[in-house]
Formats: sequence, C-alpha cells, structure tokens
Amino acid sequence: MRSIKKYSVDNIEVFKQRLLEWSRDYDEITWLDSNNYHQEYSNFDAVMALQAFTLIKTDYLQAFDKLQEYQQTTKDWIFGYLSYDLKNDVEDLKSNNSDSLHFPDLYFFQPQKLIFIKGKEVEFQYLRMIDDEIDSDFEEISKLELKSSKSNVENIASKIQARISKSQYLEKINELLAHIHRGDIYEANFCQEFYLENAIIDPIQVFQELNKISSPPFATFFKWENNYLLSASPERYLQKKGNKIISQPIKGTARRDENEAIDSQIAKELEKDLKERSENIMIVDLVRNDLSHTAKKGSVKVEELCKIYPFKQVHQMISTISSELADGIPPVEVLRSTFPMGSMTGAPKISAMKIIEELEVSKRGLYSGAVGYFTPNGDFDFNVVIRSILYNKIDKYVSFSVGGAITSRSIPEKEYEECLLKSKAMREVLQISNK
Repeated sequence: MRSIKKYSVDNIEVFKQRLLEWSRDYDEITWLDSNNYHQEYSNFDAVMALQAFTLIKTDYLQAFDKLQEYQQTTKDWIFGYLSYDLKNDVEDLKSNNSDSLHFPDLYFFQPQKLIFIKGKEVEFQYLRMIDDEIDSDFEEISKLELKSSKSNVENIASKIQARISKSQYLEKINELLAHIHRGDIYEANFCQEFYLENAIIDPIQVFQELNKISSPPFATFFKWENNYLLSASPERYLQKKGNKIISQPIKGTARRDENEAIDSQIAKELEKDLKERSENIMIVDLVRNDLSHTAKKGSVKVEELCKIYPFKQVHQMISTISSELADGIPPVEVLRSTFPMGSMTGAPKISAMKIIEELEVSKRGLYSGAVGYFTPNGDFDFNVVIRSILYNKIDKYVSFSVGGAITSRSIPEKEYEECLLKSKAMREVLQISNK
C-alpha cells in the first residue's frame, strides 16, 4: 500500500526546520517530535504526516465507535486527536461551558505522505499512487532556504486576557477544597483559560519558538485547515506496543534553577514533597483501575513511582504503569476505557469531572485531550495536550489553558503560582509579560 525510500541526512535539526516550513501549504499536518529526549518507549525520533487520503471528524456522539470502525477499516497509519469532551461519549456527562475555538470533538486522517526520522535516517512512506513524488519532495526539502523572522504577535500581545480573575480562581479552588473536605472527591484537576482575540500569528514560527524553549518529548504541531495545535507536551497519555499498554501520568511540578546545586535541591525537595507525592499516587491508583478493564488478570503493575524527570522549564514527577492487554480487545477500546486521562480529571474520576465542569468556565476541547497515531497493526501512542497553544485562524482566536491537581493539602495561592509557572513558555513565545 505504501512505497518506502530512505535517505541519510547530515544535519537533522536543519532538516526538521526545513520539513516544517515545506509542509506549510498542506491542509492536514501532524508533526510529532521527541526532541531526542531519552525515553524507554519510543518508536522514532520524529514523524510528519501530511495530506489526508481519508478522514473522520465527528462530535462526541458514538465517537469511539466511529473511530474503531475507521481504524479497523483503514488498517493503515492514522493520525489525529481525542478532545477532552469525548468524556460525554464515555459517561453520562455534558459540556456546557463557552467554546471560542470550535474544533471538532474527534478528528483523524489517513495521510498520503509519511516522513519518519530516526537518528540521521529519513524514511519516506507514500501511498503508491503518489510515490513518484518522493525523490522530488526530498530534494525540495533539502534545498529549502530558511528565513529568519520572528512570529507576528507583537501587535496583539498586550491584549492577553484571563477568562477568570485571580480572585475568582482562588474562590473556585476554595469551593473544590470544600468538596474534598466533604468527601465528594479526593482530587480534581482544575483548569483556567487565557486568550487573545483578533490575533494573527504564524503558527509554524510560534511552534518552533515554543519547542525551542521547552524541547519536550511529546511536541506536536497539528493543523486541520484553519485549526492549529502548537504543543510542548511533556506527558504521554497511553501507548500500545504489541500486547503491552503503557501510561505515564505526570503529577508534581517544580521550577528549574540556573544554579546546578540549587536546581538539584529543588528536584530532591519535589521528590519528598508529601502533597505532590499524594497527588501522583492517587492518579496512579486511578490509572491502575482504568487499565484493569482491558488487562489480563494480574498484569497491571507500577514500573516507576514518583520519579523526577528534568525538563527545560520545570522538574516533573512521573509514574509509569503498564499492563498486558487481554485477548480480543480492540485497540480503541483501551482508549475508551481510560479516557479522559486521570492526570487531567481527578479521583474518583466521574465525580471529579462533574464538579470541574461546574466550576470551570471554558470548554476544554482539545486542551487536556490527546494527540497521536495508530499504526497499521493497531499499535498506538498518544500524548496529553498540555503546555499548548490553540489557534483558530478564521476567528483570529488564540487560547492556552493551564491547570493543577487540587488535593486536601492544596494552598490556593500556591496553586495559582504553579499555573503561572506552567504557562511561562506559552507566555514567552507570545511575548506576554508574566504579571
């Protein structure tokens, strides 16, 4: 079904920049880049998927059934996203908050063109009907002249707005704490939106700047017509590799410091922080329970608990949970039975989702959803859409949201400070002062 050609490239970082610039005029683009971050469960360093041969887009109604049918019918590489609001397909829930982005709830496409990068090798996989374009495309990418210019956001940067004020945020955290103290929930992930109206940005340049600042393992540039996701996500939601399922939730954040000794001390303090550890362990328990629905009996295990990983902007506490898939379970069912991811909801999951829907004022949409791909044999890998900028080019609307886990130990002021820390990279690329 696909023709394959391989090339060797000396300067792979320059090739990546050229590849993104070359892709600019395509209507459907997915670019996934690990930024060479060392991780145990990786298939390639980066991949570019372009130009839909077939696609599916839908609202949440029977979305997972439709995705399962599409995945099993194509039996090919498909790339796309699951928005947070697919929770309404999984459970009896609603999304009534305001939505200014207007993205579909679910979108996947079967690309005509696939370009994989591993080390210094670039592999082109094109559908056979267009395989005569491989050599010319490689030549065009290799010779593309890169222009040095800054993203056009200066004229709108001062107009950043918070969907809720700081005082409203603190009030809502206190309401969540009241729910926790009553025993309604143990933990909830509460998110707030920042946005720009009448905004004109260059999505590729903004993404490249964001990626340069953060260099995360699950960076994503996603385009569908005039809808864009520019993501510097550090978090894996779920991977299927053969019969093994891997989830790596993040809960626990601390700043970095230029002084090596201070930075090391911050990491050690995060590792011992009782509040951060309790957040993480609660979500680990939730993920273990979610994975058990599709796992062989006794196969769910915690491979790493509360391990500290350094990223450019922050230290993160990450746990790794795995399971062995039971016989006869379709790949999409694993996503359905674990979605939305526990790190973005809370525990118990359904109660937490109901409460945060009442307290949040923006529809999450693609934020805190997942972007990823299926392989022809049904394996998959999806990130968590955090540390991300969303852009509707037609409506000239730019949005980024940040959130944090609220537990009984949470101090509202510190939670607000953590939100600002998490938003730092997005603010920086949009040249917004962090005031």
